[in-house]
Amino acid sequence: MTIFSSTLNQTAFLFTFITAGYILAKCGVMTQKSTAVLSKLENCLFIPALVMGTFFEKFTRESLGELWKFILVSTLIEAVVIPISIYLPKLITDDRYIQKMTTYGFAISNWGFMGNAVMIGLFPEIFFEYTIFTLPLWVVNFLWAMPCLLMPLSQQPTLKEKLKNLVNPMFTGMLIGMIVGIMEIPLPAFFTSAVTAAGDCMSPMAMLLTGITVSAIDLKETFTNAKIYLISLIRLVAIPVAFAFALSFIPISRTIYICAVVSISMPLGMNIVVIPSAYGENRPICSGLVIVSHLLSCITLPLILSIFL
Repeated sequence: MTIFSSTLNQTAFLFTFITAGYILAKCGVMTQKSTAVLSKLENCLFIPALVMGTFFEKFTRESLGELWKFILVSTLIEAVVIPISIYLPKLITDDRYIQKMTTYGFAISNWGFMGNAVMIGLFPEIFFEYTIFTLPLWVVNFLWAMPCLLMPLSQQPTLKEKLKNLVNPMFTGMLIGMIVGIMEIPLPAFFTSAVTAAGDCMSPMAMLLTGITVSAIDLKETFTNAKIYLISLIRLVAIPVAFAFALSFIPISRTIYICAVVSISMPLGMNIVVIPSAYGENRPICSGLVIVSHLLSCITLPLILSIFL
């Protein structure tokens, strides 16, 4: 099966769960309050289990030699992406709030929920390397993007609180996985099976959560807003194509290249809806950006991955 058809199948699979979440919410089976519970399950159980299980198996003494290259390339890419992400929104809109949300969307794509799901579906053999590659992205997200772009000035955390945010369930699961993997600690079969089963729930739950979250938007307003399409296409086409093309001239391994192209090809993340909503500041355009970019990614993602991979 070609990369195009494999990617199309995977994105269609994921969007099926987004649609299911949307329908469940519209039918009243799930409410917007459900997102709080599902989000906690996702972030406190399923994602940590997925990461932990991967590190159990992959984090060995033999694997340590090349990992620094993944972190270096990821850091350099983000160092280039951030200035571009700050500048471009100023050309699109004069609205300061939309500028900040767009900057976040350009700098921090959905390389977590959806990126993990795509990597597991298409390149499961290098999911561990992808996890390492995204470590600098998580640091940038927690220390700069979320507090500076998504939270109101009155609610922005101190540096100590930002650093404290790094000690979260995902990183805790990663640390446990590192210790078990590097020390080759034997674990009972029931425990590893439980961790694997919980990790397998990550992708479906993330997409269900997306569907429920965007079910509250006005579809007519969303699909008639030209700026939503412009921002989505920059995120899904312009940025990935530019970076994938530039990286093809840099002598990096194919594994690093795959991790980079997948991470920068993802749609806008749900944080531009979830976090501002917690402070009563969400606007319809943000929900529109999430749903339209995820819809369009069903087309753009297979095309970009088939062209560059």
